[in-house]
Amino acid sequence: MKRGDIIQFFARLAEDNPHPETELEYVNTYTLLVAVVLSAQSTDAGVNKATRALFAAVDAPAAMVALGEARLKEHIKTIGLFNTKAKNVIALSEALIRDHDGEVPEDRAALEKLPGVGRKTANVVLNTAFGHETFAVDTHIFRVSNRTRLAPGKTVLAVEAKLEKAVPQPFRLHAHHWLILHGRYICKARTPECWRCAVRDLCPFEPKTPAPRHRQAAAAD
Repeated sequence: MKRGDIIQFFARLAEDNPHPETELEYVNTYTLLVAVVLSAQSTDAGVNKATRALFAAVDAPAAMVALGEARLKEHIKTIGLFNTKAKNVIALSEALIRDHDGEVPEDRAALEKLPGVGRKTANVVLNTAFGHETFAVDTHIFRVSNRTRLAPGKTVLAVEAKLEKAVPQPFRLHAHHWLILHGRYICKARTPECWRCAVRDLCPFEPKTPAPRHRQAAAAD
């Protein structure tokens, strides 16, 4: 995608949603970190349902350690891989207390040393909590970046590197949220809703998906 088209691409997404935010619910930086760890291979809606009561009672590493792994599992048992995730949340909480005075570090390397925290999770926390211009490439961003040719790549790291080079100011801070939301609600995996896409003329994907009524009419003919 050419630079002029990239500017148009993000300008239109920004016009539709000037202040995009994560759909994960959290009360502070620590609970954001926990929510992102829990969201791996799970939906934000499912994580939110499980964590509302949890975060009302537990919003700091010491409180999570006091809660314990068994009771944490009871809160998050509806989330996929909850056994492993519970173990990681307790371990990362202990690490925060031991190594960071109970605070979430504003540092990628330190974040990635925490149990259950990879590059994508670190990028989300750095962006959402600390305002860093990072690109947390999940399945939605990977798909949108390749489908639109905004930042094509065969791996998550390749797409992230191309986004770093391609996304201009003033769009860098919110770019990954715009791309996630676009992929989640418009540029869907199986059937992209091209008929209501604000950037369809900038996207080379073909054939463009017609509106449902047009598909039904074509099937009837």
